[in-house]
Amino acid sequence: MIQNSYQNMLKLPELKRKILITLALLFVYRVGVHVPTPGIDGAALESFFASASGTLFSMFNMFSGGALERLSIFALGIMPYISASIILELMTVVIPYLEQLKKEGDAGRKKKTQLTRYGTVVLSAIQGFGIAVGLESMTSPAGIPIVPYPGWGFRLMAIITLTAGTAFIMWLGEQITERGIGNGISLIIFAGIVANMPSAAIQMGRLLSTGEMGLFSIIILIVLMVAVIGAIIFMELAQRRIPVHYAKRVVGRKMYGGQTSHLPLKINTSGVIPPIFASSIIMFPTTLAQFINLPVMQTVAGMFSPGTIWYYLLYVGFIVFFCFFYTAVQFNPDDVAENMKKNGGYIPGIRPGKRTSEYIDKVLTRITVGGAAYVSVVCVLPTVLMDKFNVPFYFGGTALLIVVGVAIDTISQIESHLITSNYDGFLGRSGSKRIKSRS
Repeated sequence: MIQNSYQNMLKLPELKRKILITLALLFVYRVGVHVPTPGIDGAALESFFASASGTLFSMFNMFSGGALERLSIFALGIMPYISASIILELMTVVIPYLEQLKKEGDAGRKKKTQLTRYGTVVLSAIQGFGIAVGLESMTSPAGIPIVPYPGWGFRLMAIITLTAGTAFIMWLGEQITERGIGNGISLIIFAGIVANMPSAAIQMGRLLSTGEMGLFSIIILIVLMVAVIGAIIFMELAQRRIPVHYAKRVVGRKMYGGQTSHLPLKINTSGVIPPIFASSIIMFPTTLAQFINLPVMQTVAGMFSPGTIWYYLLYVGFIVFFCFFYTAVQFNPDDVAENMKKNGGYIPGIRPGKRTSEYIDKVLTRITVGGAAYVSVVCVLPTVLMDKFNVPFYFGGTALLIVVGVAIDTISQIESHLITSNYDGFLGRSGSKRIKSRS
């Protein structure tokens, strides 16, 4: 039945409308990627990015869908919004007001969303100013200045343009989440990465035609990519289910509880945040070396370049650290144990309260070890392939994690709509008439 529903999902008016709205808003985003910021020499900027592979610029350019290398109005992409969200989540641990908002339900969520918007605008303005100042001092490899007419006029124009562009992307993402299908912010990042994949495939074809990559190497690469994608799907859907029993309780003349459920714990609770943070930190010295021409900086940048043993050790170390850190921020075993206790739930063989919290924390720590190992392998393996086979950057592990994760989430939401439509079909005409007569 579900297969038939997939085939006919565009015949469902509501689902069809949501899909069309999502595609239309993503199309608007992709059009904006090609609208340049005033005051930039596009040819000089393009040649600069051609020589800046392996730095923060190349990673942020991937997340922005190629907008950064064109310095379009969407050059900052959605990263300021993500950074503001992460900063707000981290501050929740130390600021009681934010912790209280987290417990206020929908009203608290709206207030946190508003604070995230303000933070996004502030971070966009700061980053826009930094980019404007940095571009004024940059030249192409041929010595052509990227900004022909530097000064405060260009800086203010760049700050206003880039901040407005990020605010518009944020609005697009919220509209997709509210009116379309899937998570809007994630879909925007997804669209940016997927849009760059055809050019990466063309680059691989060029490498094959020039003899820099053999046909056997490309076949092995495709097989490994399929295997990695399969492993990502399996691990992202994997859960450790802790059984939970609910005691029977009588309220008035009715009896509640007596049911058995489970507490699902994802193997990878932290998602794609650890590799993004780890990549940002480890690429920072290489990015600084683009601006500071000192022997010490060049030596440090060489140590942290992809392909060196220090790069892989630090990369894995940062991924493991952020997996545990972000999991601790996102999931609080004490709150879960307290909520279970209030609702009469308990884990068989474990006392409610503190013992339950300790048990959940122990299980979560163990599966996070496996999750951190999985994320490390997925992110490091494509990096090795890029280094050994000269594979384009877009096939990196972080990109695959985002693409597969967003695809799984979007498909799950489509399935929810299809299941809802099937339930409506089960009611039939008689069920619909009964509902109407009751209303």
